[in-house]
Amino acid sequence: MTSQPPNQTRVVPLRPQEPAPQPRQPLWRDLLGDVLRQERLAQERTLKEVAETARISLPYLSEIERGRKEASSEVLGAAAHALGLDLGGLLSLVQTEFTRRQTTPSRHRGLCLAA
Repeated sequence: MTSQPPNQTRVVPLRPQEPAPQPRQPLWRDLLGDVLRQERLAQERTLKEVAETARISLPYLSEIERGRKEASSEVLGAAAHALGLDLGGLLSLVQTEFTRRQTTPSRHRGLCLAA
């Protein structure tokens, strides 16, 4: 005989309960690239103009902006200077962008089922 009262349903999990996935932290290179691009576009400058001023190759600067490359502090300083910023100003903008992304609610939280 079972210890359950009659007409009660027992739920048996098919697999162990998994911990909820942690939200993905933005990568430094993505934040930095986005900030560099936003600043360049706000100044209405081309990638070529900024690359020439910073003495960085255009393809390399493009890859930094797209978050594909991790740039050295020298390269970041040159890119910042070409945009009229110092390295501290650039880092401050990146911090602001990081904070903004952390406080913006995601549209894809939770589970959505459709039939």
